Amino acid sequence: MKIDLNSDLGESWGEYTKGEDKDVLKIITSANIACGYHAGDPMVMTKTVETAIENNVSIGAHPSFMDLQGFGRRRVTGDSMVELERQIAYQIGALQGIAATRNASVSHVKCHGALGNIVAEDEETANAVAKAVKSVDPNLILVVMPGMATERAADRFSLRRAKEIYADRNYQDNGNLVPRSEPEAIIHDAENAAKRVIKMLNEKAITAVSGRKIKIEVDSICVHGDNPAAVIMAKRIRESIINNGFKLCSFNEFVD
Repeated sequence: MKIDLNSDLGESWGEYTKGEDKDVLKIITSANIACGYHAGDPMVMTKTVETAIENNVSIGAHPSFMDLQGFGRRRVTGDSMVELERQIAYQIGALQGIAATRNASVSHVKCHGALGNIVAEDEETANAVAKAVKSVDPNLILVVMPGMATERAADRFSLRRAKEIYADRNYQDNGNLVPRSEPEAIIHDAENAAKRVIKMLNEKAITAVSGRKIKIEVDSICVHGDNPAAVIMAKRIRESIINNGFKLCSFNEFVD
């Protein structure tokens, strides 16, 4: 079984540094790069793209609500679906432009933060994102949560999709992530995270905090780049994936 390891990166801005991107990019196979709305700027985006190229890591856009102050983790209301669609297209285009300056291309799109949580549950918002992705480039891969609204929207718009699980986050009974405001939302222990990942891959299921098992298919595993344990966790998960007989490679190589 082929599996991808991805991380949300390029989340520094100006003089403010967040994450250990240089080290994480030596471990993962796909990078989701902030496009300026929740983090990132032209210089940070360029540096992240350059480092991804050096490490043969696939480049993806990581769009969000326009919420730089809240790091994209606040729900932004008031925008129409048409406005949201344009905002997503704008952010993808920004990264495409930066990538082009380095003779590279963008392969995928993954929503960040509050937007990512909403598109997993709300069909209308998921449709707006999928429509934007297809309008920009119908060959782009949309990273989705298995069995959720994003996957259904990708299917409706005939997009390639990569089904993703999280190594360092817990799940609710509906298959979405436990909100970060709750104490059990984030997993900090690398060994525990690695064991959970292999269990999910072998069982083809996630286990919610209630104990409920939800059957899924998996193409990619995410380790958050802003997790203080990101480098240690990514290394341990990479080792565990390889040691358990899985082939680690970018989902750009195998998703339909």
